[in-house]
Amino acid sequence: MKKIRAAVVGYGNIGHYAVQALEAAEDFEIAGIVRRQGAENKPAELAAYEVVKDIKELTDVDVAILATPTRSCKEHTQQILPLGINTVDSFDIHTDIVDYRAALMPLCKQHHAVSVISAGWDPGSDSIVRTLMQSLAPKGLSYTNFGPGMSMGHSVCARGKKGVKNALSMTIPLGEGIHRRMVYVELEDGATLDEVTKEIKADPYFAHDETHVMAVESVDAVRDMGHGVHLVRKGVSGNTQNQRMEFSMSINNPALTAQVLVNVARASMRQQPGCYTMVELPVIDMLPGEREDLIKHLV
Repeated sequence: MKKIRAAVVGYGNIGHYAVQALEAAEDFEIAGIVRRQGAENKPAELAAYEVVKDIKELTDVDVAILATPTRSCKEHTQQILPLGINTVDSFDIHTDIVDYRAALMPLCKQHHAVSVISAGWDPGSDSIVRTLMQSLAPKGLSYTNFGPGMSMGHSVCARGKKGVKNALSMTIPLGEGIHRRMVYVELEDGATLDEVTKEIKADPYFAHDETHVMAVESVDAVRDMGHGVHLVRKGVSGNTQNQRMEFSMSINNPALTAQVLVNVARASMRQQPGCYTMVELPVIDMLPGEREDLIKHLV
């Protein structure tokens, strides 16, 4: 069996766990790691792999796993897809997903490549659960309650603000899909908490939720990568009222995101050229193995 050759672009929290997930997958091999600094200060755990600054320096790459901040995903996909390499990312700005998909669709078809976007756990695997729940009770309401736990996207956003040395954003569920954001920041010399708070609260990541920003001496002292979700739908099946279904999980945030990215990297190899979200992919395509064997085992 020819293994899928995957490159990991970015080596932060998600990149670290993506390498682990690829190492655990028998149908993948790691083509290399792309980092801004290339092989300079190469981590010991990457000793066996080629580490480069540009994906063009790697050979025979089938798919690129983008372990990069959301706001750089589009730049990376637009550079990599023309090389005929599939891309997968965990773009997580829900309101921009439709436009992002539309922008990539012609690029994918032009270069006979596949891009799977917004492939984390939310958006991503939770989106599949919400879709299934809505199909089971077509009329009704769904609530997605996150946390309590660390939001990687919100934390990256807060860290990028002027005057912030480091930041952690915790999501606290208030019920019925309403959340509070608790943001802990280490301030740079000369920065004020009031200025940083205004910057953070004005960003679209935070603008629609109750947000509290607090200064701490050390973000590492309060960091916890655990997270979770509780999905609830109450609705109507046919004419039958009061159908209620729930889904819950408690997770290590970057580890699960990385596993989902590896799953959809596999699925990308089984799709026609185009740009997809996870709800558009057959779930069975995310699993290794022969389809008939999977059906026999799972159905």
